Amino acid sequence: MTRQIRLNAFTMNCVVHLAPGQWTNPEDRSADYLHTHHWVALAQLLEAGKFDALFLGDITGIYDVAGGAPDAALRTAAQTPMNDPAPLIPLMAHATRHLGFGVTLSVSYEHPYLLARRLTTLDHLSQGRVAWNIVTSYLDSGAKSLGQDGLRTHDARYDRADAYLDICYRLWEGAWEDGAVVRNRETGVYADPARVHRTTYQYDDLRIDGVFQCEPSPQRTPLLFQAGGSDRGSRFAARHAECIFVGAPTREGLRRTVAKLRDALRAEGRAPDSVLIFAMFTAIVDDTTEKARARHAAYRQRVSYEGALALLSGWTGIDLSRYAPDDTLNYVDTNAGQSALASFSKLDPNKTWTVRDAVEFVGIGGRGGLAVGDAQQVADELQAWMADTGIDGFNLAAVEMPRTFEDIVTHLVPELQRRGVYKTAYADGTLREKLFRAGPTLREPHVGTSFRRTSPVSVDAPALTK
Repeated sequence: MTRQIRLNAFTMNCVVHLAPGQWTNPEDRSADYLHTHHWVALAQLLEAGKFDALFLGDITGIYDVAGGAPDAALRTAAQTPMNDPAPLIPLMAHATRHLGFGVTLSVSYEHPYLLARRLTTLDHLSQGRVAWNIVTSYLDSGAKSLGQDGLRTHDARYDRADAYLDICYRLWEGAWEDGAVVRNRETGVYADPARVHRTTYQYDDLRIDGVFQCEPSPQRTPLLFQAGGSDRGSRFAARHAECIFVGAPTREGLRRTVAKLRDALRAEGRAPDSVLIFAMFTAIVDDTTEKARARHAAYRQRVSYEGALALLSGWTGIDLSRYAPDDTLNYVDTNAGQSALASFSKLDPNKTWTVRDAVEFVGIGGRGGLAVGDAQQVADELQAWMADTGIDGFNLAAVEMPRTFEDIVTHLVPELQRRGVYKTAYADGTLREKLFRAGPTLREPHVGTSFRRTSPVSVDAPALTK
């Protein structure tokens, strides 16, 4: 059977996502991010193109690593200003029937009770179409903005994230039993108190002792995305993720990343093909090769080197403005996002990157692959990346908003459908059901299922204390 290609759209609630400088194009509508019509129209366009989901990235803090100041990010709008992505979801869910919505929320800055409550609310309002992209955050400026002295160390953030997820599973899977919601108008009983349970847990600064106030949503636990590429991040993803988001600029680098993740899943006792892996990618497609290449050339002329440098410095935690453009990028452990630096250093041993190479590459599409051409050429590229790397689909970023996605829906999607590698209709049910053709809730042996009241493992077990 021909492997099916899955597509998510990838963007953020801001002016510049992964295309610094392109907002200066008079035809680009990225600056309309402040208006509801911008998001509603985008969601309807993506649903017309049968995209699985709109994946909303997010950061807390500002990119102030380059030059030790936020000036470059502010001048170029490099993911600054940035608004909260979560309120966008009810707007878009109301205007669509099938499109899923992945939202990035950090475990580093708020209590898990509040985050769990917000995601349960969003899952209810979207009828089960919400995914959570779990992040631990990587900007020191974000930690300081929220009253912390700075970021916890890289691996400590993931240790705490494991405990954070344990609390969320207790709330989503164990607090309300199946059948707890009665809604009996004759007796006047809405919920059976005997089937609603107090959650008690403590780990480090994470404490909870209370009753979750939300009744279970269609998925209970939202579909879980994770994007950790470091060794510790990969172990975290293998434990918790149902979908994993990766990024690498070359096929070889991506192939190695995917192989590492599949090994981590085996080590966790999960089937290596039980998790869907999506790769960051950019597709510039038109009805002729010449038109696509001309537009790509025009985009290259508009790239803001300063903005791209601000982004890459923030991702890696290294002030790249202190280095000469022709200096070679070498890998060092940092307290920021380790996978970003690895992408341009050790991930593909056949490729050497200078600072200039990496910054210019980031200028269109971040650190994912790029395909430019007519529909047949771009479809060939997507299928080749799938075959060579073992991924299951792509998170496609926009260069020009919404033109990039319009062209994908108009030109690329019909070509993929003609080849029989892309759906022509949505499956029924929640986002989890659409992706996995199984039930709406977490599937065993996912760790979250062990917190259910019907599970052999009781959530009333002694709380982990540190």
